[in-house]
Amino acid sequence: MPTDHEGRAHHGIPGTRIRGGLVSVGRGLVQAPLRGLSLLQVRHVPTVSFREASGDTARVYRELERDFGVLAPPVALHAPVPELLAASWVTLRETMLAEGRAPRTAKEAVAAAVSAGNRCPFCTTMHSTMLDSLSLRPVPRRRAGRAGPAAEGLTAEELTAWVTTAGTPPFPPELLPELAGTALCLQYLNRVVNIFLGSRPLPPGAPGRAIGPVLRVLIGLMRGSVRAASAPGTSLSLLPAAPLPPDLDWAAADPRIADALARGTAAVERVGTELVPDPVREAVAAETARWDGTDPGLGRAWLDAPLSELPPDVRPVGELALLTALASYRIDDRVVAAARRAGAGDREILAACSWAALRAARRRVRHLLSDD
Repeated sequence: MPTDHEGRAHHGIPGTRIRGGLVSVGRGLVQAPLRGLSLLQVRHVPTVSFREASGDTARVYRELERDFGVLAPPVALHAPVPELLAASWVTLRETMLAEGRAPRTAKEAVAAAVSAGNRCPFCTTMHSTMLDSLSLRPVPRRRAGRAGPAAEGLTAEELTAWVTTAGTPPFPPELLPELAGTALCLQYLNRVVNIFLGSRPLPPGAPGRAIGPVLRVLIGLMRGSVRAASAPGTSLSLLPAAPLPPDLDWAAADPRIADALARGTAAVERVGTELVPDPVREAVAAETARWDGTDPGLGRAWLDAPLSELPPDVRPVGELALLTALASYRIDDRVVAAARRAGAGDREILAACSWAALRAARRRVRHLLSDD
């Protein structure tokens, strides 16, 4: 449902005070005007305003503000397909935001590293700034042996090295579901953010100099949500229970994370089956299955080969989905417009990107864990 983009123009944010370089906010006063500014950032698909939201969409919006601090555009952009909205929120909340074994600072380090690797400047800015704000607390290393003493705490650099080089995780195995789950979540979100949001967390036309004040407000709100400590598991009822896919078996050691990923994955699969043409899903599945995780670059040979095997009427949607999976930063207005001319509406475009993004995210986490 198209939004009226409430709060379109806000030159100052009420309820905000700068004190010693930090932001002290009255959460309710600040969150309301930020809602419209958040939704203004979404492109290619319509948004659903906070006022217009109902049912599970309204519930996700409320939970976003409560547990994340703001109506985060990377989640809110899914609103044209409520099941995808719920899936993106359940996955983000339970892996990264809810209180668990791994500290939020470690998750932010993973999120920032994944985002940088995926050329997602929006997410890199947000998570690296949040990480700097929180100042990484020590994370216990893996023990050398059952009787060995715990080593010194990990640094953000070591977590970044794990994300970028893969191999054996350098932390206790009980932290793997949350940290690998965070990596999965960001592998997915980076791809849809590259398509549906701009490069910076600013509305279109906002001057570059606004980024500093905006970030201080956003990070202030997000830090407040961290201090509030979100209770684990409360978002799960948004989606029906589902079995955990075999390729996500690394999450099984934490039943809550496994449950969240199973529910979210099943929801994306249901929507994909309904709205994405079978040949497109088959092409994406085949390409991601043989993908080694590297950037295919700016050439088209890798893209033209699978597209040539698709029926002509679905090739534009196929191009959108394949680029989403393997090179989302290359999607521009032309790619989306071509999919629309081929008959894809808002729901179909969002579904194709979501399905392909999750398929690629699952593959990248298998690479991260060096299972193949």
